[in-house]
Amino acid sequence: MYSEEYGAARAWIYSAATWLAIGTSFAMIAAIEMVFPDFLGGVSFLTFGRLRPIHVNGVTFFWLSMGYFGAFYYIVPKLCGRPVWSENLAKIVMWAWNFLGVFMVITLMAGLTQAREYAEMIWPIDVFVAVLVSLNTFNLLMTIARRREKKIYVSLWYITAAVVWLPIVYVIGNVIWSPLAGGSNPFSGSLTGINDATWNWFYGHNILGLWFTPGGVAIVYYLVPVITRTPIYSHIMSLIGFWTIGLFYSLVGQHHLLSTPTPGYLKTVATIASIGLFIPVLTFLTNIWMTMRGNWGRLYASLPLKFVIVGTVFYFVTCIQGPFQAIQSFNRLIHFTNWIVGHAHLALLGTMTTWVMGAIYYIIPVTLKRRIYSPGLAEIQFWLVTGGFLLIMISLQIVGLIQGAMWLNGETVYKTVPTLKPYFIVRAMGGAMVVIGGYIQLYNIYKTVRQGQRIETLAPQTVAEVGS
Repeated sequence: MYSEEYGAARAWIYSAATWLAIGTSFAMIAAIEMVFPDFLGGVSFLTFGRLRPIHVNGVTFFWLSMGYFGAFYYIVPKLCGRPVWSENLAKIVMWAWNFLGVFMVITLMAGLTQAREYAEMIWPIDVFVAVLVSLNTFNLLMTIARRREKKIYVSLWYITAAVVWLPIVYVIGNVIWSPLAGGSNPFSGSLTGINDATWNWFYGHNILGLWFTPGGVAIVYYLVPVITRTPIYSHIMSLIGFWTIGLFYSLVGQHHLLSTPTPGYLKTVATIASIGLFIPVLTFLTNIWMTMRGNWGRLYASLPLKFVIVGTVFYFVTCIQGPFQAIQSFNRLIHFTNWIVGHAHLALLGTMTTWVMGAIYYIIPVTLKRRIYSPGLAEIQFWLVTGGFLLIMISLQIVGLIQGAMWLNGETVYKTVPTLKPYFIVRAMGGAMVVIGGYIQLYNIYKTVRQGQRIETLAPQTVAEVGS
């Protein structure tokens, strides 16, 4: 039965949509606490320091990552001409991943954390994450190895790299072979001090650059040609982007530590590599936007395409900011400020989240052969998420510039706090819009599965356009 063929893809997507609602709800509470610190009366397990890592891990590893795997379990079989090597294995991993998400929430609420950026989950969870990621990698690579079409389309290049890099980066970044506290030798105990910061930001930036970026690019390279029914503009450009991502992204983590006493050569390498990222970014965007020539009118007919193309615009802004932030003089102004938080939202919310939402609104109608339950609600979701994200990013980056300027002028941190409050209010308003958008998506998917109108005769591309 056709609807069962992509059961694993849909199962991962349903879970991802649920985790978006959960993860952003925690963020909403934390955003309110930034404005009203006594909100909830200081309940220990709902304090900002415990809610933020739940939000960060919830949206990165349980919303975006599950959304990516859901998309991959659809895209890889389509491009390989064969079903997933093991649908059952994919579903077992999905359920185990969800259980880990529950443990993540419980342990972080209880204050059990490794206290490392993007690596807060405790060691036992890290081990299971690494195992589950490796099982997904094995499942997808076996599917690709058994493909009928021998020539590999560019999306498969990026997916292969992403699923191979993810377990390597995760194991290295979380130092999961070293659970005990100890000295600076990574094989005898956990890293400490500046060594840990260097190690952490190798991981922190590579989880973005070697997992979220190639995974998202793979989704875009699949959706845009399929929805527009236009061949990709340049296969050569796509491969230039692929190899330069691998070359430059792995070197840039140190640009988060330019104002620290780390080795100078690492800072120089990171700055040069950050500027080098213009190559994969501009080749990818040029390729996609040139593929859209003559197809821009389809944005009105296809909601998935609208999400994806808006995400490419935010990706452009993200990757223009990144190299400039690696310039020492500008970095002195924004280091440790809310500008960096805004930049992170630009990448993970403005770019990757909109790409995954586009994939969801394409894959669900195609695999179920149903119209989206409410195209109107989906359109409202698009504007809520886009508008809410812009409020978050702009308010955080303005307040970051204010913070940096005041600090450079000698103001103490506590004296800057009253100045920040109006911007945090705007941030909370934007966050509320994103949360509502997440719940709208979850409701719309649920109703589509239960009550979406059947479409048995239309091609997959048309289903996606009509459904949205």
